[in-house]
Amino acid sequence: MGDLVVVGHKLCGVSTTKILPEQETTPRTSHGDGDHERFAHYADKHKITESMVTGTPIRALCGKVWVPSRDPKKYPVCPECKEIYEGLPPGGGDGGDKKQ
Repeated sequence: MGDLVVVGHKLCGVSTTKILPEQETTPRTSHGDGDHERFAHYADKHKITESMVTGTPIRALCGKVWVPSRDPKKYPVCPECKEIYEGLPPGGGDGGDKKQ
């Protein structure tokens, strides 16, 4: 049997305790199709930095939602992100989009 978590609560003035199997607590932030996991994605560089520090998920240009945690140089660029990025007007401020 795996690790267990003990959860106690009161029901109608009677204290009860249940033993539940440990559950996954990591949020699933991917679209679930798997292809997005094979690519490095484009997103705002400030949001990437903040996400890496806080663990808050961000959205790539292609729509993938994830928490950046790996070296993007080890993966090919997402074709959807690349197409969207190349279609953006030049001079988008301080270069806020960056590959992750």
